[in-house]
Amino acid sequence: MAFDYGRKRVGVAVTDSLQIIANGLDTIETKNIKTFLKNYLAKEDVQAFVVGIPYNKKYEENDIVKDIEVFAQWLKQQFPDKNIHRIDERFTSKMATQAILMSGVNKKARQVKATVDKVSATIILQSFLERKDFEQQQK
Repeated sequence: MAFDYGRKRVGVAVTDSLQIIANGLDTIETKNIKTFLKNYLAKEDVQAFVVGIPYNKKYEENDIVKDIEVFAQWLKQQFPDKNIHRIDERFTSKMATQAILMSGVNKKARQVKATVDKVSATIILQSFLERKDFEQQQK
């Protein structure tokens, strides 16, 4: 399960049981993410969390990283059996916007930021899955 964490919304993505492809799950208001996760994980099996960290072009952390780290610590406390992976999410919003544009979605739907957040989470998770697969192939 991956997150594109923001101060207003959190994009959430999950993968299939074989961990091949990421799918956008939902976009949740940040104030409701903890309740959403408790309910979701009570019903669904999640092996690990992938949290996007927004570095700038110079690999410096943005100001929201402190909030993301608080969220990651909460995840670790609530779900201590789950690994938490952090991944660079620098260009995911731009990539998500481009993917939405290329998909032929109408202009009004493209302007919905919640869609961008969910697609960004999907890109974060897919990047993680591909990196993990590459690392396993190198062993």
